[in-house]
Amino acid sequence: MSLPCREKEFENIYRFIEGKILDGAGGCMYISGVPGTGKTATVQEVVRSLQEAVSRRDIPDFKFIELNGMWLTEPRQAYVQLLNALTGQTVTAEQAQQLLERRFSRTAHRRITTLLLVDELDLLWTRRQDVVYNLLDWPTKAASRLVVLTIANTMDLPERLLMGRVTSRLGLTRVTFHPYTHKQLQEIVMARLRGLQAFDPDAIQLVARKVAAVSGDARRALDICRRATEFAEGDAEGSDGTVAMQHVDQALAEMIASTKVQVIRYCSKMEQLFLQAVASEIQRTGVEETVFDKVYIQLRTLCVFDGYAVPSVTESLGICARLGSCRLLLTEHSRADMHQRVLLNVSSDDLYYALKVL
Repeated sequence: MSLPCREKEFENIYRFIEGKILDGAGGCMYISGVPGTGKTATVQEVVRSLQEAVSRRDIPDFKFIELNGMWLTEPRQAYVQLLNALTGQTVTAEQAQQLLERRFSRTAHRRITTLLLVDELDLLWTRRQDVVYNLLDWPTKAASRLVVLTIANTMDLPERLLMGRVTSRLGLTRVTFHPYTHKQLQEIVMARLRGLQAFDPDAIQLVARKVAAVSGDARRALDICRRATEFAEGDAEGSDGTVAMQHVDQALAEMIASTKVQVIRYCSKMEQLFLQAVASEIQRTGVEETVFDKVYIQLRTLCVFDGYAVPSVTESLGICARLGSCRLLLTEHSRADMHQRVLLNVSSDDLYYALKVL
């Protein structure tokens, strides 16, 4: 059963994996989309449906393994965890890579298909890039019986990470999850509330429109609904407990009043533009950590587009330092030059809520 408004994506992913399992073939699918668009939840629902199909004997058995870039102490641990899940062996990363290479290159007639989900693919990026490359390359080997699903936030991450290596040879199938529209968000919230008469339909529409205007993130819409419900429960005395427009307004106002949102709103225009530049660079690459010189390129573009004078590198380094001192950015204290690493220390949603009028 697919998630509301993700029926097409569910079908595409299901058919891709089902076909590979039935054919005993390998393959790789790259799934992208901004946070909160249902990527991981849809894949998990697909896997559950495939496991039910196995129990009905509609398709051959398969082994499901999940890796998440956030769970790994360093990218090459992906080799160690994958080998351990397949064989129970625990070896060094280098040994694991060699054993996996051998396994996926040699024919084994009794081997069942391995379905590997790699979530947060962008966090496996390293300067050598061998981890991402191997995970995408192993399914192309004729004997692999390895189906890899990768999930990340950026559409062109493979091209950016593989830096000139021929991605077309890897035969990536792509599925893109676009941000939810306000009508889709409305449908998602209503599906969660099915059978309950607790929400005024106008209140649901208000949540959907506000969130769609900023990010299209279903999780944020549901968070607002939960908070609005708490406000309605507080007003329950003398009322019917229905969540109305004013409760949604209270939840939105509280979100806007959060400390980090307020700090961003009190930043200078150039500091706000710098934060936007960091967010733009993260969105462009799909990698959460970036470097000052890349951010500066984005900052210049934003300034020109918005009609502001472009600050010098020295001025911009000062802006970066100020944002670091108030913890809106995490910066590399050991160096304050063009190559210092920069990390956004606020959620992109908080940044957008601070800079947009709700």
